[in-house]
Amino acid sequence: MTIAFTGGGSGGHFYPIIAIAEALHDLVRERRLIEPRLYYLAPDAFDKNALFENSIVHIRIPAGKIRRYHSIRNVTDVFVTLAGTLSALVVLLRLYPDVVLSKGGFGSIPTVLAARLLRIPIIIHESDSKPGRANLFAAKFAAKIAVSFDSAASFFPKQVQNRIARTGIPLRKALMRTEPEGARQYLGLETGVPTILILTGSLGAQRINETILTALPTLVSFANVIHQTGQIHFKNVEAVSKVVLANNPQRSRYHPFNFLSEVSLQRAAGAADVIISRAGATSIAEIGLWRKPTILIPIPESVSHDQRSNAYAYAKTGAAVVLEEENLTPHLLASEAERIVTNVEIAARMSAGAIGFADPDAARVLAGAVLDIALTHEV
Repeated sequence: MTIAFTGGGSGGHFYPIIAIAEALHDLVRERRLIEPRLYYLAPDAFDKNALFENSIVHIRIPAGKIRRYHSIRNVTDVFVTLAGTLSALVVLLRLYPDVVLSKGGFGSIPTVLAARLLRIPIIIHESDSKPGRANLFAAKFAAKIAVSFDSAASFFPKQVQNRIARTGIPLRKALMRTEPEGARQYLGLETGVPTILILTGSLGAQRINETILTALPTLVSFANVIHQTGQIHFKNVEAVSKVVLANNPQRSRYHPFNFLSEVSLQRAAGAADVIISRAGATSIAEIGLWRKPTILIPIPESVSHDQRSNAYAYAKTGAAVVLEEENLTPHLLASEAERIVTNVEIAARMSAGAIGFADPDAARVLAGAVLDIALTHEV
């Protein structure tokens, strides 16, 4: 049995695939099946360790990106996608997987096209409340369509509605729980003060980083600050923070990280009293399981079609407040964080609002669907 995954562009596309792979391994052991061969077809590996740990082989498939603004690269990337489709055809003919699972994103298009041409069954999963263009395209010939928000179903064509099921967002097993015990010692946090965890997404967020840096003197005056900056922004953020906090007696309360490993994220989430985050669907689902009060700062609608609708869908539960990036100021962000961490009733109410939002069984449900199709196709 051979299973191929595809998707690409961000951690929101990649890590749900890892969660499904984890669940696949569990189901295979439970059903006493032969371990399937797993492949990830995408422009880059994104997280080589996660692929290796789940016995997934990465095969590079080029893919072009269609941007939401005028650029000559929108033209040249059409040819990149065509080349990627030819490459995917060759790879799929060699592997001939029993099913392809696509998480969407620009990186999925060549593999999905090639799978369609070869009549390989396709399952797509849409994380966002408003589906992306790649999944809307693939829906026309997908065998099954999984969505995370009820509202997402209405965006798909009428002729595919009977193939849609709400599964929720697949989450890695390690991140379904937090590790509050020992978190303060592990991360070097000061005791007796609340903790703010800032998650800027897998690629980082310059505007949020800049706002945090300006607000730092205020933030460290009342809280520990764990700041995941993103790889490309880390050195600059670290350098500027040292200048901003040079003479600040609470400078030791600030803890910048370029990336948080699963263990570090478990412990950071366990220690956090409030989380400041982008509004990627996977991030929201993880935070929902952690039941942490949240301040969401979605990517503007002009840049990303999905995060704003994700943010307000989650905010309806009462578990989060939304700050639009165009209205974001250091004073507003700091005052909102302080309001939440210093008011026990507000924090408790927000925590309670998160109950039931995420679906802890999503990865297992999707893995079961993948196995069912793969076993049927294999026969």
